[in-house]
Amino acid sequence: MPKFAANLSFIFQEVGFLDRFSAAAECGFRAVEYLSPYEHPPEIIAEQLNRYGLMQALFNMPPGDWAAGERGTAALVGREQEFRKGVEKALLYAKATNCRLVHAMAGVLPAGRDPAEAERVYVGNLRHAAELLAREGVTVIIEPINNRDIPGYFLNTTTQAMSVIEQVGHPNLKLQLDLYHVQIMEGDLAHRIRTLDGHYPHVQIAGNPGRNEPDVGEINYPFLFDLFDELGYSGWIGCEYRPKGETRAGLGWAKRYGIGG
Repeated sequence: MPKFAANLSFIFQEVGFLDRFSAAAECGFRAVEYLSPYEHPPEIIAEQLNRYGLMQALFNMPPGDWAAGERGTAALVGREQEFRKGVEKALLYAKATNCRLVHAMAGVLPAGRDPAEAERVYVGNLRHAAELLAREGVTVIIEPINNRDIPGYFLNTTTQAMSVIEQVGHPNLKLQLDLYHVQIMEGDLAHRIRTLDGHYPHVQIAGNPGRNEPDVGEINYPFLFDLFDELGYSGWIGCEYRPKGETRAGLGWAKRYGIGG
């Protein structure tokens, strides 16, 4: 049976961030993820996890200036030192929360920047992060993101991601498989889930179009959940969608999996 993690940056928006931990636990989630924990000290995050018996499935490394539209620095030329400091900061939070997966966002490529040069920096940064975090038992993952939601984002497809992973050549770098993004950019989800089996320690879901609940739209998620079970996938499936209304009211899709009450 699939295991679902509540993405607290997307669902349970009815309450403040720190209150979303209890809301997730009350609905039956056993793990959480989110984009960024850095507005709160790591010990505060750890306290919430421990209080409600939750696991920390995933979070992102520092993304740069989010308010200015930055979405990561790993592929940004000239920002290598900032990226490395971000790796160290993420490690502090990973240790405090016993999190074993950290996502390194590639970033939005500035207009006119040479993609080949960006890829070279990206590969070097990821190799550094993979090596450093391997010593601490934390795996680095990269996620292809569609170029409609984030125009100019450097990493867009699983094919590109696997090429980067091959170039980095470190076993501590893996793929984050967000089926919402994959559907928009590539489709053929069942085939990709099978072909990429073993390369992704984390999956994320949302309905398409709209990025709402996974029972809305064109993707047959129950079929894909059964496929993950068939393949023996044991990682978390992150619920990274925008509820159409109140979060709990939209969890009907998850009741068969023990979520939602």
